[in-house]
Amino acid sequence: MPISFAHKLTDKIVLITGASSGIGEACAHYFAEAGARLILCARREGKLQALADDLQQKYSVKTFLLPLDIQQSDAINTAIANLPESWQAINILINNAGLSRGLDKQYIAPLQDWEEMIDTNVKGLLYMTRAIVPGMVERNSGHVINIGSVAARYTYPGGSVYCATKAAVKVLTEGLKIDLLGTPIRVTNIEPGMVETEFSDVRFRGDTDRAKSVYSGITALTADDIADSILYAATRPLHVNISEIYLLATDQSTGTLIHRREQP
Repeated sequence: MPISFAHKLTDKIVLITGASSGIGEACAHYFAEAGARLILCARREGKLQALADDLQQKYSVKTFLLPLDIQQSDAINTAIANLPESWQAINILINNAGLSRGLDKQYIAPLQDWEEMIDTNVKGLLYMTRAIVPGMVERNSGHVINIGSVAARYTYPGGSVYCATKAAVKVLTEGLKIDLLGTPIRVTNIEPGMVETEFSDVRFRGDTDRAKSVYSGITALTADDIADSILYAATRPLHVNISEIYLLATDQSTGTLIHRREQP
């Protein structure tokens, strides 16, 4: 990798939520290659185990699996409290788990869609942060990296609740940094534009054709692009806090302005 690691990650413990696919899975590969030890958190235990096996084969990395739903605060608290002693000193928390549901107008959208987005994108991030950051404060060391979105800055039709959750991530990231002033703990918000992952499949509940149309005619960002920026933020000198990284595909200029080329 071309990045100069001013801050080495060898044997540092990195917890990644939403690690079973997309940006979380890419982060697992990037941080494993950098020598970190990984706590992999997601709901799908089978996919976590497959990822752990792949990482072990490629990088001989040590992993610990946390198969849980971050919407459940009690499950998070129990899991973090019961980590083996050798895994308790979490150095980096990557709050990556998040989702979007549908593109319905706000006044007719299914309430379940709202609940899933708010409970995962906002409350889940808060639950995980609340469970881990006190330990960072006690150890006087740590870094919280939240995965926000360009949607925090640009509201688009049918996306107001999702956009609101990502605006909340932006504010919560800024507020956490304020609350941690006077400590050496760093806080970063990563705000990607269009990234081609399972995101749209989840949004449209498995409607693959509709999901593919979202990225039609453009070269979207990849999960690797985002993982690369996250690794960059994590490996800066400890006196450097990358507060935000806002990145778009070249074919995208704002949350809603996208250049699509004609398909052959």
